[in-house]
Amino acid sequence: MLDKKPLNFVFFGIAGSGKGTQVEMLQKYLKDKGMGDDIVYVYPGNEFRKMSDNNPYTGGIIKNIIGNGSLVPNFITDSVFLNAVTTNLKQDSTLIIDGYPRSLEQSITLEKALQFYQRDSTYFIYIEVSRDEAMKRMKIRSRSDDTDEGIAKRFDEYVNNVYPAMNYFEGKSGYFINKINGEQSIEEVHAEIVSTLGI
Repeated sequence: MLDKKPLNFVFFGIAGSGKGTQVEMLQKYLKDKGMGDDIVYVYPGNEFRKMSDNNPYTGGIIKNIIGNGSLVPNFITDSVFLNAVTTNLKQDSTLIIDGYPRSLEQSITLEKALQFYQRDSTYFIYIEVSRDEAMKRMKIRSRSDDTDEGIAKRFDEYVNNVYPAMNYFEGKSGYFINKINGEQSIEEVHAEIVSTLGI
């Protein structure tokens, strides 16, 4: 049972792993259990897409970077993450992060932010799916940046940068990495998350 509050969750998983769906289900579950009255959800990917509307110059550059499967530079991703946290986080807020950190540098920024807010326990939820399964799912959803080239590049970026970003926290006090089988049904993945976290 998670007895330390406020609660902090960080979702990891390659594109197509179903993170977004599981984040939504966890938020609903926490609210239904009375554990999520105030949830701050930080998803830099959403903010990047908004930038295309609010600032076509910056947004256009970011869109091109994402479109070819590369990672958005640390300084932009860090600024989006930190702005969301410093603007919205309250003392008792449950913090749910999706799509951050995506590099070792961002992991260090996250660690410093959690230390600043004296958040002692953070639960990582890593949804594991095979390369083939993730590719199949991405082709079904048909997003504009889901070209064969873009998908392949994102896999390389994930292996080279994102996975090490999660491993940075392995064995560190107060950080708990939970690996979830993402090749089950949506409901089974959710059930495993809830069971593994003990909530």
